[in-house]
Amino acid sequence: MFSLEIETLARLVIDDARERHLRIVTAESCTGGLVAGAICSIPGASDVFERGFVAYTNRAKQEQLGLSGDLIADLGAVSEPVARMMAEGALEHSHAHLAVSITGVAGPGGGSPMKPVGTVHFATARANQSVHHRQELFELETRWEIQMAAVQTALEMLRDRLR
Repeated sequence: MFSLEIETLARLVIDDARERHLRIVTAESCTGGLVAGAICSIPGASDVFERGFVAYTNRAKQEQLGLSGDLIADLGAVSEPVARMMAEGALEHSHAHLAVSITGVAGPGGGSPMKPVGTVHFATARANQSVHHRQELFELETRWEIQMAAVQTALEMLRDRLR
């Protein structure tokens, strides 16, 4: 299901988190739980994976992660502040030490001139540290390709925060 590159990254994330005694939580929108799935496809994930939130709708982002409806209404779900708040909310609503969040437009529809298909915002939050944000524009052909590029980016970001 996942590429060798994604499986390798997931394994490295698990190994790094295990070595540091840290638990991970995911908060995903446009990837619909694929980051959690990639991590959990690796034996031993239960040593470090605490939980995953699939907050696909704006309402789910509010209910599961504590985001403000006004924030989403003002800036849109696909934005840096929402990605940051999703990561922070995932930490607050779990027993994890490190969170990654993803919100974006995987397509094929739903894009706009300001936020074209392939626009994805990521954030990582680590307990007692600053939140890191990254924005990408994946100019790929299919929804699956955009989602897999987002999964890979999220795993790379987790790996960076674990070092």
